[in-house]
Amino acid sequence: MVRRRPLGRDFGWLWAAYAVSAYGSGLGFGAFPLIAVVALHAGPAEVSALSAVGPAVGALIAVPLAPWVEFRRKRPVMIAMDLTRFAALATIPVAYALGWLGFVQLLMVSALVAAAKIAFNAASGAYLKALVRPDDLLVANARFESTNWSSIAVGPPLGGASIGLFGPVTTVVADALSHLFSALGITAIRGREEAPPRTATTPVRAGGALDGWRHILGHPGLRALYLNQVLVAGLIMATEPLLAVLLLRQLGFPPWQYGLAFAAPCLGGLIGSRLARRVVARFGRHAVFRTVGTLRASWLIGLAFVRPGVVGLVTVMAVELAIIVNMSLYTPVLATYRLEHTPQHLVARTLSAWSIGQQAAIAVLTALGGLLADVTSPRTAITAAGLCVLATPLLLPRRDADPAVSPAADGSRGCVPTREWGSGR
Repeated sequence: MVRRRPLGRDFGWLWAAYAVSAYGSGLGFGAFPLIAVVALHAGPAEVSALSAVGPAVGALIAVPLAPWVEFRRKRPVMIAMDLTRFAALATIPVAYALGWLGFVQLLMVSALVAAAKIAFNAASGAYLKALVRPDDLLVANARFESTNWSSIAVGPPLGGASIGLFGPVTTVVADALSHLFSALGITAIRGREEAPPRTATTPVRAGGALDGWRHILGHPGLRALYLNQVLVAGLIMATEPLLAVLLLRQLGFPPWQYGLAFAAPCLGGLIGSRLARRVVARFGRHAVFRTVGTLRASWLIGLAFVRPGVVGLVTVMAVELAIIVNMSLYTPVLATYRLEHTPQHLVARTLSAWSIGQQAAIAVLTALGGLLADVTSPRTAITAAGLCVLATPLLLPRRDADPAVSPAADGSRGCVPTREWGSGR
């Protein structure tokens, strides 16, 4: 039987802040592609560019931020990044109300929000590792993952209804305010946070942003998991703008059905995240990486068979449910492994490097998907992504990716070999 124990008041505030932000983002799920299609009448190439260029530029902006985040107190960084996202998102409803909203502004806001998100996640991961016991990391990551998927389950239907009643930028307002409330929640954490020491072994230098990639690529287990993750995430996310065009424009789905198609399956995220610790305890982490990592890549091809009407809606929901159950079980296990196998003085740079690489892969593959859809059709591009992702399990570790872990040499808490925040689609 898996024993539960409280993770403390400060973790409670951190979790509450995350929940507020996650539910706000759930309301705004898919808001930018929807605004581009409905309000700006964008085509497949433009919608894919919006989903690709903004995050790609944001990833470039985040590269020099990585060492800056590493050697600063993490709570002020998280607050600053929340406020940055609030201010950037707030410009969209203002511009829309004044009749000034354009495609370039959506691109700029998307880039700024992406950069702030990467810096926030890097700071939060480092803060989480210092906040909870090593044995509790999987439990903490599973709670964040569960919250993430529940927010997507609730948010999109409400967001779709809100858009239908109040206009296309309504959910962006909610998303912006959620980051403001998240910042307020983080300020309520009262635990003392020591400033990260700068020693001869951890200097801030021009190439410091590359230290995260050096650590990932130099660690056999992390390297294999990283290469697999960036391709799986990139190919799955590349289908999102294509589905927006296919469902909303070509198949005539109303916005509320579009939201429902992605929201209802997210209840599967509650199942997977809550099973994570039990599955690891029974079968081991390597079995999760190999088996669940393979299963999560096996379902995307089903989106190529979407048709109009109820049958098409059920098809999308069934495929998404299968993907999400496996993703929500896999993600907290991966996040915990990544934290356990990263020294404390490298956590922010490693998480930044991981996020930047993943965003870059999403951007490149989304752009390629958009170009292919423009030349052929969205359905053809979705089919290509579904076929390519079937090969990604070949990159998963063939042997146990969990060598013995000794206490960190930098003086941080040690990690045990048997045992970030969640990230959904």
